[in-house]
This record gives sequence, structure tokens and C-alpha cells, in this order.
Amino acid sequence: MVLEKLSQSLKGTLSKIASALFVDEKLINELIKEIQKALLQADVNVTLVFDLTKKIKERALKEEPPRGLTKKEHLINIVYEELVKFLGGEKQELNVEKKNAKIMLIGLFGSGKTTTAGKLAKYFLKRGKKVALLGLDIHRPAAMDQLAQVGKAINVPVFIDKKEKNPVKIYENFETELKKYDLVIVDTAGRDALSQDLITELKKVNELIKPDENLLVISADIGQAAQKQAQTFHETCGITGVIVTKMDGTAKGGGALSACAVTGAPIKFIGVGEKVDDFEPFNPKGFVGRMLGMGDIEALLEKAKEAVTEEEAQDIQKKFLKGDFTLIDLYNQMEAMSKMGSLSKLMEMIPGMGQLQLPKETLEVQEDKLKKWKHAMNSMTKKELEEPETIDSSRIERISKGSGVSASDIRDLIKQYRQSKKLVKMLKGGIDSPEKLMKKFKGKMKFK
Repeated sequence: MVLEKLSQSLKGTLSKIASALFVDEKLINELIKEIQKALLQADVNVTLVFDLTKKIKERALKEEPPRGLTKKEHLINIVYEELVKFLGGEKQELNVEKKNAKIMLIGLFGSGKTTTAGKLAKYFLKRGKKVALLGLDIHRPAAMDQLAQVGKAINVPVFIDKKEKNPVKIYENFETELKKYDLVIVDTAGRDALSQDLITELKKVNELIKPDENLLVISADIGQAAQKQAQTFHETCGITGVIVTKMDGTAKGGGALSACAVTGAPIKFIGVGEKVDDFEPFNPKGFVGRMLGMGDIEALLEKAKEAVTEEEAQDIQKKFLKGDFTLIDLYNQMEAMSKMGSLSKLMEMIPGMGQLQLPKETLEVQEDKLKKWKHAMNSMTKKELEEPETIDSSRIERISKGSGVSASDIRDLIKQYRQSKKLVKMLKGGIDSPEKLMKKFKGKMKFK
């Protein structure tokens, strides 16, 4: 996951609290040291770390647990709340609801602006907006070609003029055409370092376009240096938010996140991978929840909405209530899961699952198995998909030859189907009573 080492350290710290016999000053001091160590290793500024842990310690020593919470639960809650405040507090939405809204992306060369423009366009495209991309990077030779490729890949129109060397004129030439769109995302030029000519150019473009959102795109691997960049760009054209890219696979991500948060420029999105869908709104509550193994239900529901339409969800619900469940339904569920992202990322969002600390290899095997099962199903007849009970040894051999999937993997699929059908029956019998349902699950369901 994003900031995996930090997440593992914090989960380990919370486990110590959970297993402690009682909460005293000694335990709180140990907790503070562990949190300081974890945050410093994630490249968070020393002063910020000590300010944060001082607040946690003060609250832990002074506050009495609210009614209904134990001292341990309250201590864990304090850590959660202070980390959320530290990373910006509430989720910040983009101001793009009006017709012909404009988002301008700014940042240094190599921060990932052009790729981010595509990710942002895809994000709003999935939410029903008519989106266009505008290329104003006149300095980097391949910038406009790259933006054109990005737009083609996601089927979004791109407005560029490779002959014109004045970004102001490019915008003026396309201004009338751009008014036809709900949202225009503007990709601007960057530099190797923040220079006066870049600042002058950005000011002119900003005054002309008057964007509804000025988003600074910043790479997570610059760590604490993000703070100076955010402040300087803010003084130049009044940034309304930050997008932190390359959050996957960098230990410095904690530095970039915290540095941006303290500038007062809220982080609005983070890039969590190379694919166009590896992009999500930054919600401090959900982000901290995932890091601590508490899950992020809001993000999970958001992904589910993108993967399954409301009609499909209602259809699945009807089948569950009737007790009907075929391999086709299992196949559709697997299709939806693959659209939602990798199994490891989904596990982080499910409350409690993140604390299991399952090995990466286990999750990768699960994902690999899902792919094989899909291939096997593509080689089945309609009758086999609708009536899996008819699949005997000879049919398994035929499916195996036709799909290139081993007979053992196909047997695993049939086993999974039978287990899923049992689950459907359990849900059918206890769906009206959560307490009854939990009793049925208790001790029976295990993650494999």
C-alpha cells in the first residue's frame, strides 16, 4: 500500500496498545516514541512530528474516555483523530459544479502534470461530465504529443497547437470551442526549478483563464521540499489545492503529504499507481483509517459505484434474496472486483482486513487465481455456467484443454462457487437480523 512501512509501524504500535493490560504513563510514552520513529522514517519534518506527538500525549494523559469507550479504545481514537488533523482534517471537494468549470494544473517539470491531467479527466468522465483537455506546455518538445496520447487513451478531446509559442494565444484561439464542455483541464508548462520566467508565464495564463481550481501537482518523492514549492506557487497564482503523485513505492510520501497540509493548501487527490484509474480523492479520515488498519468504507463504496451500476447492484440483491446463484453471477462479481482495482488495495479499505497484515504473496496468488477462473468460465457452455452442478470430471478436462487452465484450478473454482452458494443461503436466512447473521458467521468464516 501507499506508505506501507509507516502503515506497518503504526499498526504494530496500535497492536501493543490493544494487547496491554492497562493504560498508564509508561505505555503512553512508549506509544509516543514508536509514533515518532515511524513518522521520521516516513520523512516527516522533525518539528511537525514533535508537535503532533506532544498533542497526542497531552490528550492521552488528561482526557477521560467518553462513555462507552475503554481507555485503550480512547487512546487509539486519539491517535487516529490527531493524525487526521495533521493531514488536513476534512476532505476537500473541488469547485467544478458550474458549467464550463476550469482546472489549471501547475508544477515543476517531471512532477507528472500531463499524466495527472488524464487521470483527472477520467475521474470526472466517470461522473458524467463532458471533459476536454487543453495543452499550454509550449516548452517541453513532446508535451503536447503526450497530452494527445493521454486524451486518445481515455476518449477525451484534446486541444493543442504545436506551432503557436504563446500559451495565451493558444487559449484565446480555442476559447469559444472550449465553452461547449462542462469541465476544461489545462496542462501548463513546468521547469526544472522555479524560475522568474515560469512565474511570469503562469501569472499571465492565470489572469486570462481565471480557473476555478489552481491545482499544484507535486511528486511525493521530493518529501519535505514540497512545503517550499507549495508556498512559492501559492504566492504566484493562488493555488486552491494540491495533487500528490507517485505515492506508491516511496518512503518520502509522508514528508510530501504533511508538508503540503501545513501550508494551508489542502491535498485534494493522490496518485497511487501508474494506471489511469490509480487516482483517488484525498480523504484524511479514510487515508489514516487505511494506514491504521481500520479501513476506508467511503473509498470502497466509491469504487463499487464505479464498477457496478445501480441496476446491476439491485439485480444481484434480488438474486441473493431469492437464493439464485450461478457461475455467471460469480463471474459478474469477479468482473466488478477487477474493475475496482487490485485485491490488496481493496483489502486495505475493508475495516479490520488491513490489520491482518497478510503477505503480499497471498494476495497476489488470489488475484492470479481470479484471472485463471475468468479464462476457465470463458470456455464453459451456457448450461455449465447456469448449472455448475453438471460439471463432472470429463467436463473439467474439456474446459481445461479449451482454456489452458489446469484441472486443479477449475476444481478450486467449483469449490469457491459451492462456498459462495452456502453464503447466499446464510444471508437469505439472516438478512433481516444483523445480530443473527453475525452469530452464523462467527467461527465459520475464515480468509483463505
